[in-house]
Amino acid sequence: MQHDSARTMPVFVLCKGKPFLISAHHNEDDDDDDDDYDEANPHNFAEALPEEMSVKIFGELDAESLCSASRTCKLWHDIIEESEQLWRSQCLLVRAVCQREVDRDRIDGLSWKVTLVRNYSRSCVKRDWLRGRYSHVSSAEELMGRKMVPLDAETWGEILQAELDR
Repeated sequence: MQHDSARTMPVFVLCKGKPFLISAHHNEDDDDDDDDYDEANPHNFAEALPEEMSVKIFGELDAESLCSASRTCKLWHDIIEESEQLWRSQCLLVRAVCQREVDRDRIDGLSWKVTLVRNYSRSCVKRDWLRGRYSHVSSAEELMGRKMVPLDAETWGEILQAELDR
């Protein structure tokens, strides 16, 4: 297979916690073997791609990673914060566990992001309870270090029913 030297192939590299778009094209006329990575002029992939593509890439992240990515740089923060699509898809995953809570927040007019932030921890705790993670707790010390959140009466009813069914 021949290499088309006129074609430049983009490569994404995570270096020192910062994503860069670099060219994998090697210019045969240059004597320097390190021309594939120009440290003086790195490009954030989000600068090089249309915003829709960046949103698609960020859409592959889970909720915690999405929040971390939004703290990486101002550009990523702006793209992530302004994308209802990203927050909606994460919120729908939480809705699978906390349907009443998510639906109530959306009816109250809260954004997808606010709804996700309000219900993410609750969905994790509720899921663990429903799966029986806390079924055989014999002392309060076993719960030390575990994150707990307030749950409504209907959720406690679901949890108690799940315990009775076990």
